[in-house]
Amino acid sequence: MKKASLTILALVLIAVLSACGAKNNDNAGNSAGSNTTGAGNNAGTKEITLKVGASPVPHAEILNFIKPALKEQGINLEVVEFNDYVQPNTQLHEKQLDANFFQHAPYLEGFNKDKGYDLVSVAGVHIEPFGGYSKKVKSMDELKDGAKVVIPNDPTNGGRALALMAANGLIKLKDGVGIAGTVHDIVDNPKKLKITEVEAATLPRVLDEVDLALINTNYALEAGLVPTKDALFIEGSDSPYVNILVARPDNKDSEGIKKLAAALQTPEVKKFIEDKYQGAIVPAFK
Repeated sequence: MKKASLTILALVLIAVLSACGAKNNDNAGNSAGSNTTGAGNNAGTKEITLKVGASPVPHAEILNFIKPALKEQGINLEVVEFNDYVQPNTQLHEKQLDANFFQHAPYLEGFNKDKGYDLVSVAGVHIEPFGGYSKKVKSMDELKDGAKVVIPNDPTNGGRALALMAANGLIKLKDGVGIAGTVHDIVDNPKKLKITEVEAATLPRVLDEVDLALINTNYALEAGLVPTKDALFIEGSDSPYVNILVARPDNKDSEGIKKLAAALQTPEVKKFIEDKYQGAIVPAFK
């Protein structure tokens, strides 16, 4: 009888110890699966992951520059690169992205209007002076009658290109159209330039085939062009086309977006832009 009692007691102790071991293993598993910060953050603080869409140059380069600083603040920044001007806004609207950084305010306004979106500007970061490029002539005076010219086919950048051409005496637009002008608003074209609208991303690729191309600075940089050296003419630093960080109304005031916006407007970022791009890109904040 005594032997039987000892056997029962041993079985009870084994069961209790097994239960404790299982509980401890469960706790270890939960701890490993939680998203906590690493060095530079308070232990136990949950790390925030932000997925941001961007054009490769310069936007993704700027975002990658601030990654370490954001990591110290508990923000894991994932940069998703795009080579078009549609998907970054579409995916942000559909909540596949948390923010994007590739466009200026006039483009965002037009996109929202066309698509019925309500994406919002969070912070202005830099200006990319728009320029006119050629591999066939070295000055505007060398452009022959009937020269082939290409401009972006989206309304905002197309109007911007025409306004820049008008400012440099190549064409004249209807009074008052400003950056909203289209090819139909040209009232004087003394050189009878043949102006064709093409997708902005393809402009550098057709540069060999035309006499003049009006190219967005990000695409010019990607193609190895140096705006301050290679452009026949270029916008001044007072351009109103500030490139902006964009989010949705539901997350624009979130902790992660606020930290991202602040990180994009630091003295360190200003110096990075000035040193790396040598005037081809101009900081839009002080």
